[in-house]
Amino acid sequence: MKKIVDYRKLLEVDKNADLQTLKSVYRTLMKTWHPDKFTESPEARREAEEKSKTIIEAYHFLVSIAPETRNQSFAEYTITTATSMIVDYEYHQQVLKVSFADGNVYEYFDVPKAVYVKLINAETPGRFARRHIYNNFVYRSTSRIAASV
Repeated sequence: MKKIVDYRKLLEVDKNADLQTLKSVYRTLMKTWHPDKFTESPEARREAEEKSKTIIEAYHFLVSIAPETRNQSFAEYTITTATSMIVDYEYHQQVLKVSFADGNVYEYFDVPKAVYVKLINAETPGRFARRHIYNNFVYRSTSRIAASV
């Protein structure tokens, strides 16, 4: 997905970057782009504010899809995908957002439109998703993000 690639490029990390590397790169970039360092002109300060917001967003997003993060919540994820029914789903620019009856919401990235169409046309969307979506695409919990904000 373009968002993942762009965020990795912004933080100058590859797809194998672990949480410690992400944290280190994030801190270094924030030291460089912190708005308080740009006092000489309002334009420079605004640019630094925008850049730092983008860095923060990129960091939090990449942490949310990191393998270590997913491993920490894998048991909960497995229970949700195995036992909870799909309540709703939406698709936009190769991101499939699935809402479950237990209140959890997950985003799946780089889902081809053909897979989404098959999900829509499936006799039982839950079974189709278990076989073709849940463990085949990079995902993150958006319900956890909403709860922490």
